[in-house]
Amino acid sequence: MALVKDKVIVTCALTGVLANRDQCPYLPYSPLEIAEEAKRAYDAGAAVVHIHGREPEGGAQTWSAEIYGQIREEVRKRCPVIINFSTGGFNMGVETPEEKRARLEYVWKTRPEMAALNMGSMNYGKYSEKRKAFVFDIVFLNPFGDIAIAAEAMKKGGVKPELECFDLGHVRNAEPLIAMGALKPPLQYSFILGVLGGAPPTPETLQLMSRSIGPQDTWEVIGISKVQWKLLATALVLGGNVRVGLEDNFYLDSAGTQMAKGNAPLVEKAVRMARDVGREPLTSDEARKALGIPQAW
Repeated sequence: MALVKDKVIVTCALTGVLANRDQCPYLPYSPLEIAEEAKRAYDAGAAVVHIHGREPEGGAQTWSAEIYGQIREEVRKRCPVIINFSTGGFNMGVETPEEKRARLEYVWKTRPEMAALNMGSMNYGKYSEKRKAFVFDIVFLNPFGDIAIAAEAMKKGGVKPELECFDLGHVRNAEPLIAMGALKPPLQYSFILGVLGGAPPTPETLQLMSRSIGPQDTWEVIGISKVQWKLLATALVLGGNVRVGLEDNFYLDSAGTQMAKGNAPLVEKAVRMARDVGREPLTSDEARKALGIPQAW
């Protein structure tokens, strides 16, 4: 399960739910567009693609099993990349348990190889220093009961959870779920840094979080916006895996002046950085073995 130090898994998050084409015209919305981006990211060196379902017209967030099924089918036609579906959204915490189970039906129906499992609640905001005001300001509610329901849907579909942690406390939240049998080690963690309300996006934070997991667990960093490349470099030195993509950051430079024309250029830069420090990106099949995922169907 644990990776050797000279190898790295590169993940690409193709499209989120908050960003839109007014901000970045290269964001994919439809299953066909997402699948084409997945292929380009795979060709550039990504072993995993993380995907949010979006409505083909307008790009609104969706949990439609039909749309997720189309995405999975179209990606599989094009490449053997590991498929990781999102389970998060901004109505989390206000659903009844029955509503949450119904929303997550697509996970066990479409059976991606991996799915994101958000590991806690938090304030979630974006602040504009220029305006001296919040661009958005929400509470991301995700109590233990909801986490367990999402983990249950993954277990039902034979899907490997990817534990998304925005703070150190979120890492520890795995402990009761392991004791309950909802999660089974070894685990895959994603440390998401750069979101206002989460842990500070510093090398020191990443080092602490990476030391807080089991010796056979694996981890990656997800750096949001301008801090992405600094955190990616830190993760590569610490022996972690990395994620890039238009969901997290549009730009090829830390100053935010060179917009990437799609996901592939972001993956290409991550691959170059990995090789510069002596780490070779794993293929999708090699990553499956490292993560304990069966070979693609």
